[in-house]
Amino acid sequence: MVTNENIDIVIKILKKEIKKYKEPIVGVIAKATKDPFKVLISTMISLRTKDDVTTEASKRLFLLAGSPAEMIKLTDRAIEKAIYPAGFYRVKAKAIKKTAGMLLENFGGKVPDTLEELLTLSGVGRKTSNLVMILGFNKYGICVDIHVHRITNRWGYVKTKNPEKTEFALRKKLPKKHWKIINDLLVTYGQNLCHPVSPKCTRCKIAGYCGRIGVTTKR
Repeated sequence: MVTNENIDIVIKILKKEIKKYKEPIVGVIAKATKDPFKVLISTMISLRTKDDVTTEASKRLFLLAGSPAEMIKLTDRAIEKAIYPAGFYRVKAKAIKKTAGMLLENFGGKVPDTLEELLTLSGVGRKTSNLVMILGFNKYGICVDIHVHRITNRWGYVKTKNPEKTEFALRKKLPKKHWKIINDLLVTYGQNLCHPVSPKCTRCKIAGYCGRIGVTTKR
């Protein structure tokens, strides 16, 4: 089992291991632009969408509009066309434009840097809000997606039923020094090794610490 007695070791191993794989695209965009607005919008696009699609969709959209003021001038159709074939692209296009308007109306055109304010934006949930705080402002947050939820439960580190409950459990248990990095580590590991079905346990360098909760078949 992964516990707070060995979590530092596990995180250290994971940091080394993920260097073999591609970094999640929103992190790449954050480093390249250092722009909270682009982090926010690319994160909204990325939901239920593959990284390669998110990359190209974000590039196309930001060529048209790189700020809230520019974004609200676009038609819904123009945004849809730019971000297609991202999952739920029509819904996302409306949310992106509405969010741009809310940023202008309520926050002076700036992306807010608190969880409470980010959650007031259209189409922005806890996962997106936490990621924007971490990548856009270098503030503490715990971004929990399906990978973080699945793997921390598989470890036996938490026992929760959904990503939101996992976030709150991790806020109580995970040492704060690991909050910002846990999403990058486990998204990368989950995409490449610790799959939902038949994870590659024989290649996993932290297999000796993992409780393998719920694992019925492995490679």
